[in-house]
Amino acid sequence: MSRAGFLQLKSGEAAPRAQIPEWPAEDFHRRASAALQDGLRIAAYFTDSGPENAFPALLLVLADDAEGKLYAAGSRVGGDSFPSLTPLCPQAHLFEREIFEQTGLRPAGHPWLKPVRFPSLGAPRPETAQAAYYRVEGEEVHEVAVGPVHAGVIEPGHFRFQCHGEAVFHLEIGLGYQHRGVERALAGGEAKKRIHYIETLAGDTSVGHATAHCQAVEALAGCAVPPRAETVRGIALELERLANHAGDLGALAGDVGFLPTASYCGRLRGDFLNMTAFLCGNRFGRGLVCPGGVKLDLTEAMIPELAARLDGAMRDLAGAVELMWASSSAMGRLEETGRISREVCGELGMVGPAARASGVPLDVRRDHPTGVFRRVKVPVSLGQAGDVHARAWVRWLECQRSSDLIRNLLRELPAGPVRSPLGDLAPGAFAVSLVEGWRGEICHCVSADGEGRLSRYKVVDPSFHNWVGLAMALRGQQISDFPLCNKSFNLSYCGHDL
Repeated sequence: MSRAGFLQLKSGEAAPRAQIPEWPAEDFHRRASAALQDGLRIAAYFTDSGPENAFPALLLVLADDAEGKLYAAGSRVGGDSFPSLTPLCPQAHLFEREIFEQTGLRPAGHPWLKPVRFPSLGAPRPETAQAAYYRVEGEEVHEVAVGPVHAGVIEPGHFRFQCHGEAVFHLEIGLGYQHRGVERALAGGEAKKRIHYIETLAGDTSVGHATAHCQAVEALAGCAVPPRAETVRGIALELERLANHAGDLGALAGDVGFLPTASYCGRLRGDFLNMTAFLCGNRFGRGLVCPGGVKLDLTEAMIPELAARLDGAMRDLAGAVELMWASSSAMGRLEETGRISREVCGELGMVGPAARASGVPLDVRRDHPTGVFRRVKVPVSLGQAGDVHARAWVRWLECQRSSDLIRNLLRELPAGPVRSPLGDLAPGAFAVSLVEGWRGEICHCVSADGEGRLSRYKVVDPSFHNWVGLAMALRGQQISDFPLCNKSFNLSYCGHDL
């Protein structure tokens, strides 16, 4: 009963914004704390004033993964602070720091309050915008600063290590260098530009974010997507997963100097990207998913060709990965490196392969199914050790299961149209959409104003849940293990800074 009074939703469903209960701050804190202690986890936590109010309101979306349900509630903030959930629930800490950064509202009792990104974007500017990095003092303790500009082709981010010799006591991660103000552009922006912003929220997750966006606006419009379009979306989503997982397996091999697998997987990532290009003309799947369905269809001649390409790439991927599994020197670097326990994963609210590698059985395709995943089942791929090897192993399991799923979807592709008219968005409505991207849970929360225009658009990329997990995985490790641990998470910098 700890969730009594919340508005109950499912992923891909809409409800009137006015039906979301708004409680006084103390009551909101009490009810939310009880629900979190009852096993629910935070899918999104942000501010949304609603269509009729000028003052900010907290809006919390909780997920019940066992029941496949979402629960939403809010609180109108009367002053400049509200009780922090973080002391009882660490997974709230980054969400509350972001609220503080964006609005200046202070979560009273937060143990480590400072803006998430630097510099602060909020107004008024929080006074802790120039807060120093956390430091450890002591004889022979030293500090190592890495970035924001790195060797190699990765995005910018600053990493501040507190070390004793080679051993890492603490890692603090500073992001924000990729911030583009996309959420603000989406709310009230031109509808025809929206999908282009969405497809570049995180460039390697174009299909995942586009699917989450389309499901949200389709829910607001009451639009039923044709089954054939849902199947094509599912195929594209799994191809995106295959391309990125194959690339990550190769990159992990490269980080430990095992070049045969690194070389093969580099080429195979391109093969999977080319399959997506074969499907829609773009290697990242841009231009395929659109509100109401998909823009392009599979012809009868394309189905056996795509299946043959998939078989060939998976055969080569199996050979490349087996080379790494059979190398004792490579395994020696992957095993017991960057371990993170299942308990810590749960406390931090981690998602995706990084959480599943620690034994957390969370997969949106099974727990909150939408689209084609309401008709087909995908086994959840789990590891147990929570180390770099487990994160690589889960990726390999998911590659095999994604390829099986694509073959089944190609064999059972429904007939019919691939697009339905979207129609107008319901005035004053709210919708939540969850999609299991290749990094994990993608969450889009959308509010429409009284005229049916988007008034608030909140995106929670899986990276937002997992960056602190990377910092925790480094504790007690050698600082030289950081590149390997970082690659095993492979989080998005720009997807975090929206």
